[in-house]
Amino acid sequence: MDNVLAIIGEYNPFHNGHLYHVNEAKKLFHANYTIALITGNFVQRGSSSIVDKWTKAKMALLNGFDLVLELPCIYSISSAENFATRSNKNT
Repeated sequence: MDNVLAIIGEYNPFHNGHLYHVNEAKKLFHANYTIALITGNFVQRGSSSIVDKWTKAKMALLNGFDLVLELPCIYSISSAENFATRSNKNT
């Protein structure tokens, strides 16, 4: 059976620390496929992203992700506490 790793992030912009995190997580979980769930043009707490969502997706794909999905704006603009509360209600 294949292992799929999913990572939620902003990647605003994608940098070497993100690359290290992705590569280490792939090794740790023996991932065959990696999905990035990233924020769009707005990031946590409603700030504008310095990198547009298309560029962020391209950077993620060029750095080892197999699939990039956009985190819905209602989650990406939330505070960490609100995000955690919403996430727990959906499980």
